[in-house]
Amino acid sequence: MKTIRYELADGIATLTFDEPDSAVNTMCQQWQTDLTEATAQVVQDKAQIKGIVLASAKKTTFFAGADLKGLMRHQSVDAAALFESIEQMKRNFRTLETLGVPVVSCINGSALGGGWEVALVGHHRIAVDNPKIQLGLPEITLGLIPGATGITKMTRLLGLMGAQPYILESKLFNPKQALALGLVHELVADASELRTKALAWIAAHPTSVQPWDEKTYKMPGGTPGNPKIAAALTVAPAMLKKNTRGLYPAPEAALAAMVEGALVDYDTATRIESRYLAKIAVGQVAKNMVNTFFFNMGAIRSGRSRPGDAPRYQPKKVGILGAGMMGAGIAYAQASRGIATVLKDVSLANAEKGKSYSAKLTQKRVDKQQMSAEKQQALLALITPTENAADLKGCDLIIEAVFENRELKAQVTQEAEPMLADGGFFASNTSTLPISGLAKASAQPSKFVGIHFFSPVDKMKLVEIIRGKDTDDETIARAFDYVQALGKLPIVVNDSRGFYTSRTFGTFVMEGAAMLGEGIPAPVIENAAMQAGMPVGPLAVLDETALSLSVHVLDQTRADLQASGQIHTATPGELLVERMVKEFKRPGRAGGGGFYDYPEGGKKQLWPELKIRFEKAEAKWDLQEIKDRLLYRQAVETARCLAEGVLTTVHDGNIGSIFGIGFPAYTGGALQFIYAMGVDAFAQRCAELSTTFGPGFALSAEVIQSLRHHQPSY
Repeated sequence: MKTIRYELADGIATLTFDEPDSAVNTMCQQWQTDLTEATAQVVQDKAQIKGIVLASAKKTTFFAGADLKGLMRHQSVDAAALFESIEQMKRNFRTLETLGVPVVSCINGSALGGGWEVALVGHHRIAVDNPKIQLGLPEITLGLIPGATGITKMTRLLGLMGAQPYILESKLFNPKQALALGLVHELVADASELRTKALAWIAAHPTSVQPWDEKTYKMPGGTPGNPKIAAALTVAPAMLKKNTRGLYPAPEAALAAMVEGALVDYDTATRIESRYLAKIAVGQVAKNMVNTFFFNMGAIRSGRSRPGDAPRYQPKKVGILGAGMMGAGIAYAQASRGIATVLKDVSLANAEKGKSYSAKLTQKRVDKQQMSAEKQQALLALITPTENAADLKGCDLIIEAVFENRELKAQVTQEAEPMLADGGFFASNTSTLPISGLAKASAQPSKFVGIHFFSPVDKMKLVEIIRGKDTDDETIARAFDYVQALGKLPIVVNDSRGFYTSRTFGTFVMEGAAMLGEGIPAPVIENAAMQAGMPVGPLAVLDETALSLSVHVLDQTRADLQASGQIHTATPGELLVERMVKEFKRPGRAGGGGFYDYPEGGKKQLWPELKIRFEKAEAKWDLQEIKDRLLYRQAVETARCLAEGVLTTVHDGNIGSIFGIGFPAYTGGALQFIYAMGVDAFAQRCAELSTTFGPGFALSAEVIQSLRHHQPSY
């Protein structure tokens, strides 16, 4: 055996998981083969065995779960073989837990997904009391379901209602929380104590069975036959569908496996679970989500986009210029991570108002008893509001977050930059203006970088780091480390107008506006976007971000290109938004209304005039085509960014599109959306769309070649 060490001494059979050349243990094919061999050895040695200990040789993890690279290679024809391999694993689990001898799981570190399912083989589970250890079933977040007994066992341990957050919502827990739930039975201070405690429990419990194998077992809370449970289950599928919109098969399959499994005996329940997993695991949504939320996310967190090998950087004091919504949000993000923050605005009153945003956010946590008043005061004490540039002296980093005006940004840069500490660097939070142009105001363009936060900063995880023409590797690496120090996700892109996220986001909203101009009813556009998986419709998003801002960016783009002897040809969507602002005086939500009206105390509703001014009875539209236009337009722009070198990696494109612009998670992101269907099929559909709806959908030979060059393989 290569991944499991089997030892029998003094009546104790120990199975130690130790996958070679890997930091973690996984359910790779070799491990599955070894488990079958180890189980057979246990059966052969049964007469000599008084107890079984399951342990890990890894330092920080017990078991990491499924072999996800293997999953990425599955095709639909592999479902039957996958079902059989899952069933074989479960036969091994079942053999170990029904021998009649006690089985103890010694959980020395995190056990997630399949790793938690391995831990659940134990009749008794002992864990190290470390709050950093994570336990549970995160499969749903990867488009999968816990199919190696996780659903069946958690439902039988916690009940149908009690298990739902841990299965359907992938809620994780630490050892202390597991103890309170009854999922772990004993805690130890240090991993060195695990075996001693295990042997003591085995000695005290010479015969052991799982709770559901006891004749007196009853499911906590009752089975689906219980009237209260039945009533809750009547609405559960509808509630689930409301969240998934029918686009995410895993939660629906997990709920079905929970309920169906609760109606039958344990062994039948696990077989039901296996069937659902085999179907889900070979599906495209699971591959999309595993690709992006496991592999791409791992690439970002491990620093694959961070250039060079400079030591990790931790800024101690950071200045923010502009205490508006963005500046105030950045100040909170920094202070909540222990970074001293100087928040500067044109007046002290403005700066203090910006600081009050942090007071408001933390007060909500204090009121809910999620934060102590002392910790709140300590956080607020880290933010120094000021109107005086001299207070910025000694900052390791200064970020300007003022209005999108090149002259204003140049002025504040030149005022604040001399206050930087030796070796410090300067950043702009611009969302659209090219960094190389803004860096002209800097005395050190090599130490000038774009750090583009998203609003609201306290909720949005993504931060886009933009490399200007002269920005050096050290500055990019420091910006990357700073973003990670805030607990956020950094993507690194090269400079261009709108960078990656704003540029691609613009294609989504402007395609929606163009459709309105074609006479397609506004409710159809908004609902089609939601049905395609976007969080909100393009017209609603335009209202939130302000139509007036889009027009300002359009005017700035025209002026910039005119200054360099070029002409900007506005798209149909841009022209419609310009009409909304300049002709109909509808600047967006903040200005009183845009595509929507916002009655005081009531729900927003589409502006009735849209129907009169834009809708055309003769306009022909197809729902699927509208969905395609909204998603394909973003994917095309992402592919262009990759070909132009604005994006340099697939993982930055996928994570950036989901967390920055709300591209549907079930697709795995804008580039995985392309790779899932195949580059040829994507190019063919784009050709059809460009013929009917214009050059926004056209793919050049260079773009197609770039897509092929960057295509990931497993």
